[in-house]
Amino acid sequence: MKVILKETIGSIGIIGSEVNVSKGYARNYLLPQNKAVLDTPQNRKMLEQQKVKFELQIAKEKSLAEEMANKLEGVICKIAAKVSEEDRLYGSISVKDIIEALASQDIEVKKRMVLLSEPIKKIGTFKVPIRVYKGVEPEITVEIVPE
Repeated sequence: MKVILKETIGSIGIIGSEVNVSKGYARNYLLPQNKAVLDTPQNRKMLEQQKVKFELQIAKEKSLAEEMANKLEGVICKIAAKVSEEDRLYGSISVKDIIEALASQDIEVKKRMVLLSEPIKKIGTFKVPIRVYKGVEPEITVEIVPE
């Protein structure tokens, strides 16, 4: 089902773009939440009229994302964890732990923004990308130290 997005949705597209989504997703989520409209000639004409407004909003979102990326670039996040005698963690460091450590430094990120491929299970220094906006992914340094 073709729809026109009324706001930027990370996994689908940016505001004002025409995208193909499943019927159920459009009918049950996008349309009732007023996040998209059906792709009809009338709605396409409305889109052309509001294109300048959308472009301004995209530029604003991108500038905010770049500002946050500059703030995140070079951030060092230290996490203390219990370790065994072989310097292996008893548990693992997950996205939740990274978010809490960043929150203690007054940096707010959402769970879906942290791109940790698998939990960290050993002591050391790791680079973790944070997706702030489509194509804007600064890396933070996560240091796991023994407790």
